[in-house]
Amino acid sequence: MGFFSKIKRLWKKPDLEAAPVTDEAAVEGVGTAPESCDAADVAQAAAAPQAASVTTPPPAPTAPKEPAPPAAETPPPGLAPSVAPIPKAAQAAPDTDAPWRNQLVLALREAEPRLSVWLSLILTDVDRAGPLLWERLTFLFSCLDAPAAEAETFVGQFRKWLTDMEYDEVEEFRSELQYRLALALDLEDEEDERNRLFLKLSESLAKTKEQIARRIDGLLGSHKVMDAAFWDEFEEILIMADLGYEPTAKLLEILKDRVRKSGETDPARFREILREELSAIFTPQKTIRAVNPPEVVMIIGVNGVGKTTTIAKLAHRASLQGKKVLIAAGDTFRAAAIDQLKIWADRVGAIFYAKGENADPAAVAYEAMDRAIAEGCDIMFLDTAGRLHTKANLMEELKKIKRVLGKKHPGAPHRSILVLDATTGQNALSQTRLFHEAVELDEIILTKLDGTAKGGVIVGIALEYRLPITFVGLGEKMEDLRPFSGQDFALALLT
Repeated sequence: MGFFSKIKRLWKKPDLEAAPVTDEAAVEGVGTAPESCDAADVAQAAAAPQAASVTTPPPAPTAPKEPAPPAAETPPPGLAPSVAPIPKAAQAAPDTDAPWRNQLVLALREAEPRLSVWLSLILTDVDRAGPLLWERLTFLFSCLDAPAAEAETFVGQFRKWLTDMEYDEVEEFRSELQYRLALALDLEDEEDERNRLFLKLSESLAKTKEQIARRIDGLLGSHKVMDAAFWDEFEEILIMADLGYEPTAKLLEILKDRVRKSGETDPARFREILREELSAIFTPQKTIRAVNPPEVVMIIGVNGVGKTTTIAKLAHRASLQGKKVLIAAGDTFRAAAIDQLKIWADRVGAIFYAKGENADPAAVAYEAMDRAIAEGCDIMFLDTAGRLHTKANLMEELKKIKRVLGKKHPGAPHRSILVLDATTGQNALSQTRLFHEAVELDEIILTKLDGTAKGGVIVGIALEYRLPITFVGLGEKMEDLRPFSGQDFALALLT
């Protein structure tokens, strides 16, 4: 269970009774060290804010207070501590150098349990990266009961990323910071994060929405019943949106069957019906996720679809989730492919393996597998060549890599992912067919969705091949490769 889920569960317990919070308790229990902020106490105080004697953060003290006596390990009878016992190492002297902790813990206790709200509090009066930011991030981890080692790793990786990107001002990296916290603290499914993703998806679908939604509005305004003329016009809309002929025929059959069974003829209901059916099309099938580690993911796609950056983004996500990652450079024929992947591996903190230009890709896969096992990696991402998908030798090469991996590590590759460029429209459908026939794809990742009016190809792929679309690219930043939700897609497209 994620940290947010734990807190949320505690938040709703009816039998929790909050002890009054006083300035003295705040200083003694929280101001001494970040480790003293306990998740149960955050939940406890928020469950009954009226019981607290301090409801707003007190002003910072103007002068250091006298050192408080060491806190007793066990509180006197009848007096419940406001926070968890302070570690002995932190009891030597109260923290008078960082009065912000006293104010921040009270604010966090009273705040709505949402990552964006917590982050806003953490960043109060923080304008740029520096010691105060690192201290406050560490403090947030401690308040969520995360191990100190995880906080240290998170801060170290984020500082390195800021250096690589040459970012300094908070507004330059705030969005990336929230994304990293959501993954590191297992908060990506939190409602606030889902809302943020939905807004990003809506913005990215703007061109596709204009192509489809505007025409649907015209269709509904010009027909009083869903008759043959209505369906003919709707078919033309789908074809123009790059759904593809066969997927269009399948979707029309599904919609007509539903309308016929319901007896509905009013076009006013059509948008809702279409939204529901699109959501159903993207409902993922149940699959076995358990694998014999390390998990091996083979990344496939033609040159130019964004395969290299997609690998980097996937590795970035896995690293932030606490996994040890290896990236293997199996595209040994494209000029500079190995160098580009090496740069990305260094940026995301992944182990990198390559044999050099023009090496046998199957040999790279075999030896990289050895390295991943020896290093105790959790996941290995294998890049593959991206020459034109119509070349038979490329397909045979992919089959060979898959055979070699299976012999070296039973079950590998555990996932074969095809990366597609959404802007190619119908060509993406033909790529899916050819690669699926060659290596039996498991997933699709669709990139560049934010720059195309041909986003309807998502529906075409799902209808034609029943392959799950797991991620979509919504921009160039590392945080812009996001999990795909069919329900959100349908809602964003037709709202």
